Amino acid sequence: MDRLREEAQVTAAPEQTAAGQARAPRVVVLDHGSGNVRSVVRALEAAGAEVELTADREQALSADGLVVPGVGAFAATMEQILAVGGDRLIERRLAGGRPVLGICVGLQVMFDAGTEHGERAEGLAQWPGEVTRLEADVVPHMGWNTIDVPEGSVLFEGVSEERFYFVHSYAARSWEMEPIGPMAPPLVTWAEHGGDRFVAAVENGALCATQFHPEKSGDAGSVVLANWLRTLPRYDREA
Repeated sequence: MDRLREEAQVTAAPEQTAAGQARAPRVVVLDHGSGNVRSVVRALEAAGAEVELTADREQALSADGLVVPGVGAFAATMEQILAVGGDRLIERRLAGGRPVLGICVGLQVMFDAGTEHGERAEGLAQWPGEVTRLEADVVPHMGWNTIDVPEGSVLFEGVSEERFYFVHSYAARSWEMEPIGPMAPPLVTWAEHGGDRFVAAVENGALCATQFHPEKSGDAGSVVLANWLRTLPRYDREA
């Protein structure tokens, strides 16, 4: 675990500015009312980022990276995101190739829709497909689990064999996006609970997301966050 901690510190090393001074990546955690966001902020700071928890439009658009957390129900999270204009922020960032990271329900809402307790709610429709209840004897899926990482993953560089912490009853249990021409296909990481296979993470250009909680996944989660921070372009504040 000490090796993982050291690796996280190296991979998130800040870039050099024109003046030769190191600058940490600037990240906004979208403040849409989701619980437990302070732990996400602390984990990102520990991984090497300068972090602000806000729903301010200008701050969210100008940041090097935007993190969309989410806990609880799909429909409630969508209502919270829409209430602060998060859908427009996410869409605009992605249209400009600016990185976004979803966590837990923050991954789920990137799909077309989610169905919980017989109620279907529209998602952000960045990816086709629907989030549904896990088909396992024990639900929720709560605890540490291994993952099946595709070749070429950047998020899981150095930690593909580690375990990560999950807390959820619903998941994207299929991947429906078809390859589009010469565009690189998304990298989809899978996990399994009670014989039911589900999407554990997606790396899709500027949009990445994890079903597990990296902020609760110890040193392995810190490496995942640091790996993501390492991919972020550095934008001028005036841009």
